[in-house]
Amino acid sequence: MSAPTLFEPDAPAAPVVAGPQPLVIGLDIALITSGVAGPGWADHFRTTGLSGEERLTNIAETTATFYRNADLVLLEGAAYSRATQVGHDEMSAARWMIRCDLRRRRIPFAVVTPDSRTIYATGRARWKDEETGKKLTPKQVKGKVRDEASLRYQQNFSGTARYDEADAYVLMAMGMDWLGYPLADVPSTHSRALKGVAWPTQTVAVAR
Repeated sequence: MSAPTLFEPDAPAAPVVAGPQPLVIGLDIALITSGVAGPGWADHFRTTGLSGEERLTNIAETTATFYRNADLVLLEGAAYSRATQVGHDEMSAARWMIRCDLRRRRIPFAVVTPDSRTIYATGRARWKDEETGKKLTPKQVKGKVRDEASLRYQQNFSGTARYDEADAYVLMAMGMDWLGYPLADVPSTHSRALKGVAWPTQTVAVAR
């Protein structure tokens, strides 16, 4: 029997594992709207009206309220192909502030590239329009990640933060899969993305 794909609305969920489940948190950090997710839920927060050091502090402190009891955190890394974007320096600072705080708290974490996240969700990093053959824009790819994550995990990612929440959920799902608690059956064309992640070297107590 072939593995189900993300295009099948009734793709079966992975078997439920008895006993305590790990708390894995996915973080899709941005300067305005950041996505956060854990098993079975997704949320977001905004820093509208803030800038500079005040904004960075707000991002770091808010994310910490979500992951302070986590067993593992997945943080989306920089998109180096868009390294000249406005705010790139500030975004890097936000990520490093979070990484330093996680290290201080001794919470294992992994930084995932946007391509690895997209592959895990959709099976590939680059997509073209089936009719025109033109390469999809970054926003269109995010829409594809959101749509397929909604189908696979039966989550309702809606509203203006739908892409941010979906990205965070996929990151979290990658961590759950790596620990041995997959949230759904994922084809090898997708799960190959796990091999491209620099996973933490310290022992995660809940790993199977």
